[in-house]
Amino acid sequence: MKERIPWEKRVEELKVEIYAIYLACKDHRTPWYAKAFAACVVGYAFSPLDLIPDFIPVIGYLDDFVLVPIGIALAIKMIPRAVMAECREKSQEFMGEHMLVNWIAAGIIIIIWLILAVLLIFWLKRIFKH
Repeated sequence: MKERIPWEKRVEELKVEIYAIYLACKDHRTPWYAKAFAACVVGYAFSPLDLIPDFIPVIGYLDDFVLVPIGIALAIKMIPRAVMAECREKSQEFMGEHMLVNWIAAGIIIIIWLILAVLLIFWLKRIFKH
């Protein structure tokens, strides 16, 4: 029976792969057509704009769960194996080194949202008192 990988681990693997593809785009050994396609995949993966808006029920997340992984798989097939192996190694090192920075950035963003929520509540209370 095939062992199931937790979705959190798959998300981390996708992050490593996307960054590795980004690094491969900058490598001179990667063919131009692979660079062009990979750049589109990386840009789309990090873009706040989606082909199908996320607010549309069910199919809104279709691109995130289907199109991006398919694009990643195709980009990886176009990039030479040696280049991809080196870029994966660099990507894993980078992700490992910057994981603390990611948590700090996430913490700062959460604190900002909490402060904004508290300010909004005070503002709304003030408006509805009058």
